[in-house]
Order: sequence, then structure tokens, then C-alpha cells
Amino acid sequence: MAEVSAEERVEAPAEKVWARLTDWSGYGEWNATHTSFPKGGPETFAVGGTFQENMKLMGFPAEVEWTIEKLEPARVLAIRGKGPMAVTVATRYTLTPDGDATTVRIDGEFTGAAVSLMAGKLRDSATAALNESLRKLARLVG
Repeated sequence: MAEVSAEERVEAPAEKVWARLTDWSGYGEWNATHTSFPKGGPETFAVGGTFQENMKLMGFPAEVEWTIEKLEPARVLAIRGKGPMAVTVATRYTLTPDGDATTVRIDGEFTGAAVSLMAGKLRDSATAALNESLRKLARLVG
């Protein structure tokens, strides 16, 4: 298993950050691993909703079939997906209001036999991508 996390204070209210975070048409403007949604974002934006995402991590393309596990508008979005080589990916976005700003935290987890072979490199690559994503998100909404 490889676990990663990143956190950044964004100079914008949680509702504004959430609106950008869940704007599927602009997702690639800030998410460093995202390449496309082959069928668009989630048809049903609710717990149990699913969507497909094409991503690139460590230079390799991957298609992930995501399911929304937890959804609290302007607070928490947790998704879990199945990727290539029986890898399971989990991502949790947590927004914590702080006056006129918001602390945004992204936690990720990768599990599966293939992960154990490259856990260190995956952890480094994914952590760098999370930090880059948060910097881009902060610039877009701040």
C-alpha cells in the first residue's frame, strides 16, 4: 500500500473552492494527474455515483472507474476506484473553513500487488502531483 497526502491553505471560502473542485469541465486546469473524463463527470453527483477518469501518474496512463463514497458539499468528497493491474485507488478531499480562507487536504491511497513493487516511487510521484494540484487550485480560486 502507498499512502499520500498534501494540504494547502487557499485564500477563498470553502463554497468557492468546492465549486471549482467539482467543476468537471475545468478539472484538468488544476488536477495534475487528470487527462480526461471519457464519458464526462459523474452522471449522478451523489454517494454511489460513478464515473471514469483517464489519468497519468509516473508517466503511465491509467483508466480508473470511480465510485463516490462520501459527499458533504463544501466539506468532503471521497472516491474509490479500480485501476489497471487490480490496483485500488482512494482519494479524499477535505475542506476546512478558516475565516475567509479554506484549508484543503487531499489524501490518497493505492493498494494492490502492483503497488508493492513500486510503492516508494508511486508515493513520491503522487505526493508531487497532489502538491502541484493544490497550488494550481489555490491560484484558480484565490
